Amino acid sequence: MTDAPASAVRLPASEAAVHCTVQARPYVLAATILASAMSFIDSSVVVVALPAIQAEFGAAMAQLQWTLSGYTLMMGALVLTGGALGDRYGRRRMFNLGVVLFALASIACGLAPTAEWLIAGRIAQGVGSALLTPGSLSIISASFPREIRGKAFGTWAGAAAITTAAGPLVGGWMIDNLSWRAIFYINIPLSVVVLAISWRCIPESRDLASAKRLDWWGAGLAVVGFGLLTYGLIASGERGFLQPASGGVLLLGVLVLVAFLAVEANRRAPMMPLHLFRSPDFSGVNALTAFLYFALGGALFLLPFNLIQVQGYSATAAGAAFLPFALLIGVLSRYAGTLIARIGTRRLLTIGPLVAGSGFVAHSLPGVGGSYWTTFFPGMVLMGLGMAACVTPLTTTVMNAVDDRYAGLASGISNAAARVASLLAVSVLGAVAVLLFEPALAARLATLELPSGVQSGLLAQADALAGLGVPPDLPPAQADAVRAAIHAAFLEAFRSAMLAVAAMAVLAAAVAWLSISPQPKPEPPS
Repeated sequence: MTDAPASAVRLPASEAAVHCTVQARPYVLAATILASAMSFIDSSVVVVALPAIQAEFGAAMAQLQWTLSGYTLMMGALVLTGGALGDRYGRRRMFNLGVVLFALASIACGLAPTAEWLIAGRIAQGVGSALLTPGSLSIISASFPREIRGKAFGTWAGAAAITTAAGPLVGGWMIDNLSWRAIFYINIPLSVVVLAISWRCIPESRDLASAKRLDWWGAGLAVVGFGLLTYGLIASGERGFLQPASGGVLLLGVLVLVAFLAVEANRRAPMMPLHLFRSPDFSGVNALTAFLYFALGGALFLLPFNLIQVQGYSATAAGAAFLPFALLIGVLSRYAGTLIARIGTRRLLTIGPLVAGSGFVAHSLPGVGGSYWTTFFPGMVLMGLGMAACVTPLTTTVMNAVDDRYAGLASGISNAAARVASLLAVSVLGAVAVLLFEPALAARLATLELPSGVQSGLLAQADALAGLGVPPDLPPAQADAVRAAIHAAFLEAFRSAMLAVAAMAVLAAAVAWLSISPQPKPEPPS
C-alpha cells in the first residue's frame, strides 16, 4: 500500500478535483468498488432472500415491497443530498460516514425480530448508501484526470459487477444453510477494509465555491413526496387506485413533488440545480436511466418469486441463476468503455436497452418446469449483454456533461434517477401483480370443487402471490390442484409484468436515440 495518501497533486482551491498519484489510483478504485459492491450486493441478495423472509415473518406482499422500497426510497431521495454534502464538506468524509452507517444498519437488519424492524433497518441502510454511493463516483471523478476517467469508470463498473456477481450465490447458500439474516453480515468485513483503504489512500476533495447551507427543504420534500408516492402505489395493490388511502395519497405525493421542483427552481443553492438539465445529454441520459432501471428493477423484484416459489429453485440455485447476468456486466463493461470513442454513446445506449428488453421478453415465456438452460438462461444472457452496453456509457455521459464542480451532484442525480425508478417499479409492478393475480386465481379456483370457505380464504390472502399457502387439511389431490392454480395465476401476472418492463426498455432506447449526442464529447489533450 502506498505510504502517503496525501501525495496527491492538489489543485487550486477553486477547483473541485484533487488528483491522486499513479501509485494511489488502484487503492482509490479498490475502496470505491468495494463500497459500491456493499450497496449492490445488498440489493441483489435481499431480493433472493424475500421468499425466506416472507416464510419466517408471514409477511404480506406490501411488507416485502417495503423491505426493498424503504431502502430505495431513502437512497433515491437523499442521494442528491449525499452528493452535495460530499462536494461541500469533503467527499472522503461523507463517503466514510456512509460506510459506517451502512455497516451499523446491516447489523440491525441481521438482528431484526419482526418485519417492521427489518424495514426500519433497511431504511437506515438507504441513508448510508445515499452517502457512500455518490461518494464513490465523485471520488473517482475528483481523483482521476478527465482524459482517463472513462477507463476508471469502466473499471469501477466492471469490477463492482464481478464483485457483486458472487453476492446472490453466496447469499443464497447462506439462506439455505444458515439464515437469511447472515446475508447482512457480509457488509461488516467489507466496511472495515474500505475504511482502512480510505483513511490511508483517498485524498480529500471538495468544492470550496459551493454554498455552506444545505437545501434541507429540498431534501425533505423529496423524501416526503417519494414516500407518499411509494405508499400510495403499494396500497393500490391492496385497495385499488380509487380509495383515499391509495389514490388520494398518490395525488398528494405528486403535489409534494411539484412543490419540490418549485422550491428547487427558486433557491440560490438548490439540492438539484435545474440548470444542469439544460444540457440535452444530461437530461436525455437521466431520462434513459429512469426508464431502463424501472424495467430492470421490476424484473429483478419478481424473478426470484418465480424461481423459488413456482419453479422450486433453492435460494442457492436462484442466486446462481443470476450469475450470467452479473458476470457479463462485469466482464464486458470495461470493453463498453473503449467502444465509446469508436461508435459513440448514442448507439451503445440505443442497442443496449433493446437487447435487455429482449431478455425481459424471454423471461415471460417459460411455464412451470424445464431445464434452466432452455428457460431462464437465455433471458439472463440477453439482460447481461444489454446492461453491459449501458453501464459505462451512462456513467461517462452523465459525469462529462457537467463541470467538475458539480461532480457530486451529477453522480447523485444519476443515482437518484436509477434508484427512484427501481423504487417505483417495485411499487407499481407489485401492485399490478396483485391486481392481476387475484382474478386469475379466482377463475381457476372456481373450476375446482373446494370445501366451503376455502376459496374465499385463499382469495383473502391473494397479496401473498405465489407464497400463498395451501390449506393443510385439503386432500392431496385437491392440494395439488390448488397449488397448480396458484402457480398458473402467478405466471399470468408475471408474464404481463415482464412484457410491461420490456416496453419500458424500448422506451429507454427511443430516448437515447432522440436526445443524446451522436458522438462522444471529445476529451481534452493530456
